[in-house]
Amino acid sequence: MDTAGAADLDDVFTLDDLIACYRRGVFPMADSREDEGVFLIDPPRRGVLPLDGLHIPRRLARTVRTDVYEVRIDTAFDQVVSVCAEAAPDREDTWINPAIESMYGRLHARGQAHSVECWRQDRLVGGLYGVSLGGAFFGESMFSRARDASKVALVHLVARLKVGGYRLLDCQFVTEHLTQFGVVEIPRAEYHRRLALALEVEGDFRRFGGGGQPALQAISQAS
Repeated sequence: MDTAGAADLDDVFTLDDLIACYRRGVFPMADSREDEGVFLIDPPRRGVLPLDGLHIPRRLARTVRTDVYEVRIDTAFDQVVSVCAEAAPDREDTWINPAIESMYGRLHARGQAHSVECWRQDRLVGGLYGVSLGGAFFGESMFSRARDASKVALVHLVARLKVGGYRLLDCQFVTEHLTQFGVVEIPRAEYHRRLALALEVEGDFRRFGGGGQPALQAISQAS
């Protein structure tokens, strides 16, 4: 595994290096929040969410349709990453260390990383972030501080990707949280094949206009 000390990261691992990693199916992680090292992972099996196979439970569909949360795009990217990096009741530690936070903040400044945010009364209560490259979106992490907030963000992300012409939503690993939405696990070779096809097109992350009912319509019409 490739590793780099956080203090020397800019000297040995540039943003272009990071994008090159994503292009070949590799992504960075740290062993813990406090670990200064960053290593690269190319897992033998990969979690992906088929954009035409999103399963939305009825109660969640009602929440999305009624716009319980105000969904914003890229208005608090650094805050989303910071909250995702915090410990939570279901996880004592995270893989997002300061070096990774810095890298993704700079990717966002270049327009290659995005956040989907759920707000309630001007308070950020949930969201997710990831990297956009060609027609592929690489989901990195999500959080929720209110009921179903991260799930609503995921529904809006899928709608945005479908309207924007994306081909691949990479979830990295299969988790119990994601399985309910239809995430599947595929072998490395199949993932690399799908990734290559997705990189041949150019997705438009901002084509979708927003709104809960339009999001559900976009998902159902393309499914």
